[in-house]
Amino acid sequence: MDNNAETVFTYRSHSLQDTELLAAAIAGAASAGMVIGLDGDLGAGKTAFSQAFARHLGVEGIVNSPTFTIIKEYNGRLPLYHMDVYRISPQEADELGLDEYFYGQGVCLVEWSSIITDLMPQRHLHLYMETAGPEERLITVKAAGEPYGGLCRELIQKWGNE
Repeated sequence: MDNNAETVFTYRSHSLQDTELLAAAIAGAASAGMVIGLDGDLGAGKTAFSQAFARHLGVEGIVNSPTFTIIKEYNGRLPLYHMDVYRISPQEADELGLDEYFYGQGVCLVEWSSIITDLMPQRHLHLYMETAGPEERLITVKAAGEPYGGLCRELIQKWGNE
């Protein structure tokens, strides 16, 4: 299998609990060096997904969006580096030394990752969240390369594809 092939899983969430199930499945498969980009509509649930992901990674306490701090670090089963790059330019992001996080021993969760597409590792998982109703969300999970493709295939096997 091509190591840079893209695998896509589409998930329809009907509630916050459905979104949490997806976050739990991805957190359960998380390993050191995992990088997840998170994009989507304002209010579509990026922070809610991040909070559920963190909980299922074993992070205790409150996880909120690092909008003004840019990067927050948490301890769980693996270190979690929660980033929000909404308010910075690609040049500013480049100066943050993100590679140390991306290629480290933790899991990186990057909200608004489309802003720093050129800085993201070639292989990563990308989630795009769209509002499809008051509680409903359409979440597109794209795997760029392995091991992310395997994770996407597991999700498709578990839930089917939209």
